[in-house]
Amino acid sequence: MPEFTRRDIARGVALLGTMATLGDGSPLFAEALDAKTKAALALVNPELLSIARKEAAWRNGPPLTKNYLNIRKQIDGSVAPPLPDIPFAKHSIPVGKGIPDVIIYVINAGGTKRPAILHTHGGGFVLGSARSEIRPKQEMAKALDCTIVTVDYALAPEATYRVSVEQNYAALKWLYDHAATLGVDRKRIAVMGESAGGGHAALLAIVARDRGEVPVMFQCLIYPMLDDRTGSTRMPPPGIGVIGWDVPANVFGWRSFLGQQPGTATVPVTAVPARTKSLAGLPPAFIGVGSIDLFVDEDITYAKRLIDDAVATELHIVPGAFHGFDGAGADTSIAKQFTHAKMNALRRAFGEQSV
Repeated sequence: MPEFTRRDIARGVALLGTMATLGDGSPLFAEALDAKTKAALALVNPELLSIARKEAAWRNGPPLTKNYLNIRKQIDGSVAPPLPDIPFAKHSIPVGKGIPDVIIYVINAGGTKRPAILHTHGGGFVLGSARSEIRPKQEMAKALDCTIVTVDYALAPEATYRVSVEQNYAALKWLYDHAATLGVDRKRIAVMGESAGGGHAALLAIVARDRGEVPVMFQCLIYPMLDDRTGSTRMPPPGIGVIGWDVPANVFGWRSFLGQQPGTATVPVTAVPARTKSLAGLPPAFIGVGSIDLFVDEDITYAKRLIDDAVATELHIVPGAFHGFDGAGADTSIAKQFTHAKMNALRRAFGEQSV
């Protein structure tokens, strides 16, 4: 029977959202793997196989629809302590339009015209928190010598996209308006997110383009959740989207975010990056995803559409990698290579040399 550590939980659950628990909070494991899972495991990069088996062991637990509140509690209880040498500050900023104020964490402010990243966390629109991102974003801010603002946007199903999108935009606008005080270069502000946070970052780039108030210069989308039709009206090929975030979780996440059934003709275009008619005029993009991630097809399609609309785009596909592999398997060489590519894409966007 596999054993999970606190580190496993902290790295994986915020993005994958697939951990199951018994009523007393103890882990529930599946000793036997079904044929679908076995077939998917055969596609996993060998370096990630032991991690994938751990992820697969959670599959027979309570579905996300019934367990997301428990998972939120586990995320809150697994937050890594912040680094003592990289400052961060908590702010509550107004949003307006009858929408509640939003909490943000400003990391590594100060200095002289540093680049900045507006970050939105992952969790399928229903999980995750900005507080859990403080430590990893301190590490990123230190490595890039930049300022990062991570947003504690309202989660679904308690709040739909109408709330969270406006909260994220308010945070971006606040970062831009307070650039001088924060020591940020207004001309070097990027958006970034993972999974649902990648979807939010893509939406943020679109909203910023359409409103014309904040000139976003780059979008870094890590296995972004871009299309509500995945798993609802478009089913993935065999072996895709089995390890980690899967079809039932995806349908629940989108239904919660949209406030209606995903995949229908009535889904609002403003809530779904993949439904945006034109991507022309968006900032350059880095999109990274694993080849057996549920989002691989929608991410490839989005990258192609960006390219077709004359948006400079780097698409990085990792063979045999599943959703959230770089967090769950951060110590593997394949995850380190992926992270290295992501960090260098940000460095180049900021006008600095790759390392």
